[in-house]
Amino acid sequence: MFKRLLVTLTACSRLASAVPFPQSGVSVQASNLDACPGYSASNVVKTDSTLTADLSLAGTACNIYSEDLEELKLLVEYQSNERLHIKIYDAGLNAYQVQEEVLPRPKNGNTASSDAALQFDIVEQPFSFKVTRKENGEVLFDTSAASLVFERQYVRLRTSMPKDPNVYGLGEHSDSFRFHTDSYNRVLFAAESPNIPNNSNLYGTHPVYFDHRGDRGTHGVFLVNSSPMNVVLTKTESGDQYLEYNTIGGIMDFYFMAGKQPADVSKQYADIVGYPAMFPYWAFGFHQCKYGYWDVNMVAEVVANYSTAGIPLEVMWTDIDYMNLRQDFTTDPDRFPVTKMRELVSTLHERDQRYILILDPGVHAVDYDTYNKGHEMDVFLKAADGTDLLGVQWPGEVAWPDWFHPNTAQWWTEEMQAAFDADSGIDIDGIWVDMNEASNFCADQNCNPRQKAIDDGIPPKPANSPRPNTGRPIPGFPNSFQPSSTGSSLKSRDTKALSPRQDVWGQSKGFPDREWFNPKYDIKSHRGNLTSLTIYTNTTNYDGTWQYDTHSLYGHMMALTTQQSMVTRRPALRPFVLTRSTWAGSGRKVAHWFGDNESSWEHYRTSIRQMLSFVAMHQMPMVGSDVCGFNGNADEYMCARWALLGAFQPFYRNHAADNARTQEFYQWPLVATAAQKAIATRYKLIDYIYTALHYQTTTGAPMINPMFFLYPNDTNTFAIQEQWFYGDALLVSPVTTDYSDTVTYYLPDDVFYNYWTYAKYEGRGINVTETNLTYTDIPVHIRGGTIIPHRANSANTTKALRSEEFYLVVAPGRDGKAAGRLYLDEGEMVQQDRVSEIEFSFEGGTFSAGGSFAYAGADGESVTVASVVVLGREQAGATGTFDAEKGTIEVSGPWELSGDWGFEI
Repeated sequence: MFKRLLVTLTACSRLASAVPFPQSGVSVQASNLDACPGYSASNVVKTDSTLTADLSLAGTACNIYSEDLEELKLLVEYQSNERLHIKIYDAGLNAYQVQEEVLPRPKNGNTASSDAALQFDIVEQPFSFKVTRKENGEVLFDTSAASLVFERQYVRLRTSMPKDPNVYGLGEHSDSFRFHTDSYNRVLFAAESPNIPNNSNLYGTHPVYFDHRGDRGTHGVFLVNSSPMNVVLTKTESGDQYLEYNTIGGIMDFYFMAGKQPADVSKQYADIVGYPAMFPYWAFGFHQCKYGYWDVNMVAEVVANYSTAGIPLEVMWTDIDYMNLRQDFTTDPDRFPVTKMRELVSTLHERDQRYILILDPGVHAVDYDTYNKGHEMDVFLKAADGTDLLGVQWPGEVAWPDWFHPNTAQWWTEEMQAAFDADSGIDIDGIWVDMNEASNFCADQNCNPRQKAIDDGIPPKPANSPRPNTGRPIPGFPNSFQPSSTGSSLKSRDTKALSPRQDVWGQSKGFPDREWFNPKYDIKSHRGNLTSLTIYTNTTNYDGTWQYDTHSLYGHMMALTTQQSMVTRRPALRPFVLTRSTWAGSGRKVAHWFGDNESSWEHYRTSIRQMLSFVAMHQMPMVGSDVCGFNGNADEYMCARWALLGAFQPFYRNHAADNARTQEFYQWPLVATAAQKAIATRYKLIDYIYTALHYQTTTGAPMINPMFFLYPNDTNTFAIQEQWFYGDALLVSPVTTDYSDTVTYYLPDDVFYNYWTYAKYEGRGINVTETNLTYTDIPVHIRGGTIIPHRANSANTTKALRSEEFYLVVAPGRDGKAAGRLYLDEGEMVQQDRVSEIEFSFEGGTFSAGGSFAYAGADGESVTVASVVVLGREQAGATGTFDAEKGTIEVSGPWELSGDWGFEI
């Protein structure tokens, strides 16, 4: 979260100096890259499932941005029927290659090329290659129009594209869901991004795109490269469309996914980066946070106020306010004393609610236990003189953990175990890692961190409580919750000289002699040059790699380390870790929120397209935006709409900045009413979406679907970015115009049913306008051919919800058939010994349930279906109650979910 900060720059000498790239070699006077010679292939060796070749510079070097590499290697692997791996790398193995510990590579199945869906073709001179879909001859990737340029500090590879392509992905961004195709530039370089600006690099990097070509199929392209880069989607002067990679580090390491359906590409991407984590059942509850909750009493009051307002609250969060001087693994002794924090958590747990706290990567470089232990274990990144590399974050002068150091995970885990020990510390249920791009309040390498912290008054001394001490009791909490004062002081810093890292050659760690801060090719990060407001990019990690190449992995590695620490702390329970910065594969361990958005209608809309990209294309299902916005003052009417919209997104948290007005849902009667409806509906549907999450974690099938995923041949769906399928059955079409009561949405050529009234609609592939929608209304439709499990009633907590019986809504398609499924387990344990995977079907007037029925429920839980409601009926059946007005037949049970059952209407 970007919190208020007075920025003052103080010039000083850098601890480690930059080394420019060498100027050796013959170069030509080339006005642009088109004059570069490219490469020639030789020693081409083909087997049934591979191709290898040597690539040699085909002429005089250009050396436009750095020195051309004369010798490269090519490796092609048919790894599966649907996956093709193509790798172009330097023969000397100096260019950086992403470590296996960051992204474990998928198993190579050595598929025979004759059996593969994709075909690789090479042109030896000048070197180029082409990837084709064998089924229909569709050319998916063709590099022949522009020569390959491979320099020490710049690589260019271009592929031709169809006219006006449908391209998606390449997160994290706040741009349109389907990319613009003329002069569109995606910068991939993690950066703190207040107010998530458009056309900018944001918190994470996911270098994968989906190319959808309607009935000709969908394919995906994933580049395993974490170095700073631009991906350009534009046209030549003659109008030819192309996509071009411009990376200033690393290699070209591609995975091509054949599809052919959009969801197939999602599944194949999961095969590469890993299947997402299964999160606990409670994670789908409603969460509340705000930066600026003054003390533990105020946190307790917010919990109590939700209860008084009749708005269910599952998880309470606290921002950095709880820390002593904003130091990790501490609590403010006066405002958030451990004894009262333990009382807070105990009370929440007694009420079946949860609690989550925040951690930042910057560790205050002063004499306190966490820093001292880390310093002794050598876990911090180092400056050139061997001292801990310093920057500035919320505590002031900080040291940065080196997530590649073998001691770091142990140190971090031990700190978490001590601070969050169930018997002596704060027994949190999840953890939130922030500022991990990494954000640095030092503007550049000329900053003196200690002086800057002093000049900016970081950390500020807490002032007197901004609210009066009312002394009133807090409903449901111990009498000990009363306001208190605070005060403390900075400690001096102690440093020790440590050995500097060594330069490494020939181990794919990255060239040690590059221009670290201002390379000749500027990727145009919105934060400035490469080292602006982050860890200096000329810093080496423990393993000899450089922050220049691993910068965008920093948050990913912190999040994965934190997740493993949570597993160590509570090995039997599924961990919940929320991270701001992500990279490809983060979803296999952690959740993500979209950072410091603003309280605006535009960011209300932006949250939809960000969700679509992350869930469907980046394999990060548990995502969401700060509901009602983080920065700025929330508007009552916008917040009411957002409370409804957020209920149909995976992660549902209200969160605001310290200088923003309070925006808890109970602050406005209108918003409270909208939230009550939204949360009640969400909770009834939790088992439906929990089931969808289970199947994304096991098959890769996305739990949130863009419209074209379910209607891939309907060209009208390709650009839709303000409607989505929650699961595969519920089409959500919120009002997206500011202060409007009208929405125009698209209904494909299919059967749909109004979720609220059960009215049947024949979609005709046209837009439909709906008016007179109050601020507590959100249009939702059930797609024909589906069966949706619900809980009969909502509840105040997800634990109480599990005692409610089920009812099933059957929405037949045009063929009279419908299908659905329900996954049941205990909800929180890592090891689930008994689960149910139930398949529901409806055909020819017969309803049946089958599958596996091992889960019998814990004490007080219901595994009973009370009724089944069949929609779209025009007359009564032999069984059940017919409602002519709604067009439904309701058949009452009960039926135990313990074995096959069914009935006929």
